[in-house]
Amino acid sequence: MTSTLQPAPTGEAVKRPGRWLALSVLVLAVLLVAVDATVLGLATPYISEDLQPSGTQLLWIGDVYSFVIAGLLVSMGSLGDRIGRKRILLGGATAFGAISVLNAYATTPETMILARALLGVAGATLMPATLALIRNIFHDPRERSLAVGIWGATASAGTAVGPVAGGFLLEHFWWGSVFLINLPVMAVLVLVGIRTLPESRNPNPGPWDLISVLLSLAGMIGLVYAVKEAAAHGFAWSTLAAGLLGAAALYGFVRRQLTMPAPLLDMRLFRSRGFSGAVLADLLTVFGLSGLVFFLSQYLQLVQGRRPFEAGLAELPAAVGAVAAGLVAGRAARHLSVRTVVSGGLAAIGLALAVLTLLDRSTGYPLLGAALLVVGVGAGFSFTVTADVILSSVPQEQAGAASAVSETAYELGAALGIAVLGSIVTGAYRAFPVPAGAPAAAHESLGGAVEAAQGLPERTGEALLSSAREAFVHGLTLATGVGAAVLLATAAAAWFMLRGQRLDGHPQDGGRQHG
Repeated sequence: MTSTLQPAPTGEAVKRPGRWLALSVLVLAVLLVAVDATVLGLATPYISEDLQPSGTQLLWIGDVYSFVIAGLLVSMGSLGDRIGRKRILLGGATAFGAISVLNAYATTPETMILARALLGVAGATLMPATLALIRNIFHDPRERSLAVGIWGATASAGTAVGPVAGGFLLEHFWWGSVFLINLPVMAVLVLVGIRTLPESRNPNPGPWDLISVLLSLAGMIGLVYAVKEAAAHGFAWSTLAAGLLGAAALYGFVRRQLTMPAPLLDMRLFRSRGFSGAVLADLLTVFGLSGLVFFLSQYLQLVQGRRPFEAGLAELPAAVGAVAAGLVAGRAARHLSVRTVVSGGLAAIGLALAVLTLLDRSTGYPLLGAALLVVGVGAGFSFTVTADVILSSVPQEQAGAASAVSETAYELGAALGIAVLGSIVTGAYRAFPVPAGAPAAAHESLGGAVEAAQGLPERTGEALLSSAREAFVHGLTLATGVGAAVLLATAAAAWFMLRGQRLDGHPQDGGRQHG
C-alpha cells in the first residue's frame, strides 16, 4: 500500500517567497467570516423592529446562513480542489462582499432571508479554501504549524472584534452598518490576493459529482434543521421527517463516495486515527461550548445590565487567551506531544466551565473574566493543533475537502450544542412562576420577559424580572455543567485517539495510514 502523504519538498519550495504576505490575505478572509458570524445576534433586535418579521421568519433570518454553509462546506472544499483554491477563494470573497450589501439594505424579511442564504453559499467557499492554501503554501511542518496558529488566532480575534465593533456601530449607526464593515476587508483581500496567492488544485480531480453535492446539501440541512427545530419547539412529525430525510441523504452520500473512483470526499481519510480523532474532538468541543457561547451575551446584557459594547468587551479575555495559545500551540505540541496539548486544552476548558456553574446574577467580573481566559487558552491550544493534525494527515490535493470536514464538524457541533444545551436552558427558564397579569411572552425568552416587564406595574415588573433572571441563570449553569462533562470526556477520548500523533502527519507508533 502506498501512503497518500506527500513528502515535504526541499529547497526553494519549502521557503516559498511571499508566503507570509499570502498568509495575511488568508487571515483576512477568516477575520471576515468570524466577524460576520457574531454581529447578527447583536443586530437582530434592530432588524426585528425595522423589518417586523414573524417569529418563523426571524428564526430563518438567524438560521438559514448556518443551514446553507453546513450543507455546502464539503462540496465547496472539493470544488476548490478541482477548479483551484485561489479562484474559489477570491470569487467567493467578491460574492461575500456584494451580498453583504444586499443584507445591509434588505427592506423585507423575505429579502433578508434570501440574502442570508446567499451569504451562506459565499461563506462556504472561504474557510476550506484558506486552510487548503495554507497546506499548499507552507510545506515545512514547523512553519505550517505557525501559519495555522495565526489562522486560528485570527478566527478567535474575529469572534471578539465582532461584538465590540458591532456594539459600537449599533450604538452610532443603523443596523445595516454591521454588514457593510465587510466591504473594506473584502476589497483588500481581493486586490492583494490576486497578486500574492499561488493557485493550487488537485492535478487529477475527476468530475464534480452533482448528485453527491445535492445529497450532502440535503443531508446536512435536514439534520441541522431537525436538531434546531427540536430544540426550539420540541419533537413533531415534520421535525422527525426532516431528520430522517437528512440522515438518509447523508447515508446515500457516504455510500456514493465509497463507490466512486474520484469522490467528492475520500472516506478513506477517516481510516487515519489522527484525522478522525481531531475531527471528533472539534465537533464535541464546539458542542460543549455552545451553551456558554450562545447564552453568555444574554447573561451579560439582560441579567447584569451591560450595554452591547460593554458586553462585547467583557468577552475579550476568551479571545485574548485563544490568540496567545494559538500562536505557540504548534511549538508546544512538538515539545510535549499532540495528545498532551489537545487533551490538556480540552480539560482546561472543561474545568473552566465547571467553575462557571457557580455563576449567579451578581457574580463579579474577576471570576467570569478569569474563566473566560482559561476557556480561550484551552480552545486556542486544542483547535489549532487539531487543525494542524487534519491538514498534515491528508495529501495536498485533498486539502480542501479535508478542511471542509473540519469546518463541517464545527457547524454540526454548534447546531447540536445549541439544540441540546439550548433546550436545557430553555426548559429551566420556562419553569419559573410568572406573576399574575404578566404576558405569556415572558415565558418564551428572557428578552420577552424584559420587554413584558416594561408594560407592568413597577412591583409586578420587578418580581417578573427577578424570577426570570434567576431561572435563566439556573438554566445557564446547568448547560455549562453538561458542557464541562462533555469537554472532560472529550479530553479523555482525545488522549487515546491521538496517541502517537505528530504534526508531520506520521504517527509515532506506526498507526494505520490511508492509501
